[in-house]
Order: sequence, then structure tokens, then C-alpha cells
Amino acid sequence: MPIDLRSDTVTMPTEKMRDAMRNAEVGDDVYRDDPTINRLEQIAADLLGKEAALFVTSGTQGNQVAVLTYTQRGDEVILEENSHIYYYETGGLSTIAGVQAKTIKGVNGQIPLSEMRKAIRGNDIHFPRTSLICLENTHAFSGGRVLPLSYMEEVYQLSREFQLPIHLDGARLFNAATSLNVHPKEMAKYADSVQFCLSKGLSAPMGSLLVGTKEFIERARKWRKMLGGGTRQAGIIGAAGIVALEEMIDRLKEDHIHAKSLAEGLSQIDGIDIELDSVETNIIMMDIDRLGMDSREFIDQLKQFGILATSSGPYRIRFVTHRGITNDDVEKAVEAVKSITNSCI
Repeated sequence: MPIDLRSDTVTMPTEKMRDAMRNAEVGDDVYRDDPTINRLEQIAADLLGKEAALFVTSGTQGNQVAVLTYTQRGDEVILEENSHIYYYETGGLSTIAGVQAKTIKGVNGQIPLSEMRKAIRGNDIHFPRTSLICLENTHAFSGGRVLPLSYMEEVYQLSREFQLPIHLDGARLFNAATSLNVHPKEMAKYADSVQFCLSKGLSAPMGSLLVGTKEFIERARKWRKMLGGGTRQAGIIGAAGIVALEEMIDRLKEDHIHAKSLAEGLSQIDGIDIELDSVETNIIMMDIDRLGMDSREFIDQLKQFGILATSSGPYRIRFVTHRGITNDDVEKAVEAVKSITNSCI
């Protein structure tokens, strides 16, 4: 079996999850009759200190439902220029929600407050209406960087000044909370709605939760149905999500330890550039522009050693640690990179 460092989405459900799925009590969730989904949503809402939650099939669906719930066609949404909602969701902001993206260059996923303030539109007939601020924590493109609580609070205070809602793309929210050693509620309180994934480091086979006020979730439920997210006996999947939330959050610290160990090993290899301080969670970004090959070539060579990784730019490679990665896997990955670089230098 290859050592799969492409993403934490490759995690497999645990045996307890499989047992829970097989034995799940189910009903029709569109009629709100699925007791397992109802329980999952209540657990999620309580965990993040919100009034209600909605099960969605994916993080992308959850983010798009949130945008649809907050905005009207022709509005403008403020986002960091490499945020997942803008960069990796196939143009859903424009094609589905019909809104315009106001992207701002951030630092480690953080939009400068001064730039955010300037981006908020005034009341002018020529301008679209600014209707939403979107944050992402952890920020995937920057290498799983964590938005500090102090920054989130500052953005929240700015949003209250202009009466704008904040949606938090928290696909890896629990990684962020683990890194900061805080309860997830401490992060969620600075956002009006939060989306988080069950299917990444938490190891459930699929699904995400969207949380917010009861009124927001009621409106979101209708948008979910329009996007094809109204499911029937979804409790079969929801049962794995319950196990994920009850048993898989605390172990995320192991993934962070493995990521730091991998980054430290790679940083000692000639021709490899890694900012060790940037490895805050389970994602490592490795630059290879000094090696004379691009990321696609490097990834192809890694495959010969049984290592799978992804490209995050012409000369940038991403590794992601997860429950399936061991100390031995980390050592093998470092040795494989070392072998490839030795042939280049």
C-alpha cells in the first residue's frame, strides 16, 4: 500500500464507525424523521455553541448553502484571495449564488483589517451590496495556517460595526482548535455560521455540518434541498459522524506531531525549502524550485517510492498527515525525498 499524503480526505472509517453505520436507526431526513441525523445535528450545534445545525453532503455544499442563505443575486462577498470558497469550489459563488467576489490578498490566510474595512461598499447606486464576510480556519492554501482568536475577534467587531454576517469555512476547524488548545466554541463565537467537515481528519466517510441560528438553519435547509442535498435514510452516514465527533477530535494532535516531524526531516535536505514555523496543523508545503524540476515531475518520482502527494503550484508540493500515517511512514517519506533530491544536486 502506498503512503498516502495527498490529503486527510483519504482517511477510512474506523471499525466502530462501520458498526455504527450498520446498526444506525434511520428515517427520512427530508421529513426530519431520521433520529440519527437529528442527534448528529444537535451534537454539532452544542459542540460549537450554536442554536442549530444542518447535515450537508460536503463542505463545498455547506459553504455554498451558507452564501445563498445570506446573500441576494448581485451582492458582493469579501474573501481572502486563495480561500477555498473562492479558489476551489468551481465558481459556485457566481454560477450558483450569483454574487461577486471581492478578494483580498491575505497573510497566512488573514485579510488585513484595514483592507477589509476599505472593501466594504458604501451606499451608492453604482456599487453592489456588501452582504457577507467569509473566513477560513485553518487556511488550506497557506499550509493549514491557523487564524488566531485575536484576529477573529477583530474581524467580528468590524463586522458588527457594519452589520455584516461572518461565515467561517471551518473544514478543519478542529485542527485549528487543537493547535490553539481551545474549545471549538471559542472559535465559533466569532462567526455567525460555521461549516466543518466530518470526512477529513475526523475520518468519517462523508458529510459536513453547517451550524448557526435556528432562523439561519431553517432558511439554509431550503437551499440545501434546491442543491440536491436533501437525503433520505442519511443516518447510515450520520452514525459515523457521531463517532467522529465523540472520539476523533482529541487524536488530531497526533497528526500535528507527525506533520511537524515530517517538516523537520524535510527541512534538513539540500534543495528543499520549508518554513518550519508555518507548520501549525497537519499540512506541510514544500518548495522545490531549486531542484530544476517542477512539482508534477517530483510527484511522479515520489510515486516510484510508494509516496503520494499533491501539487500546490508549479514548484510547491503539499503533504497532509492523518490517522493513516505513522512515524515509520514519515521516515520513509523523508528518505524518498532525500533520494530524489540527491539525484538532482
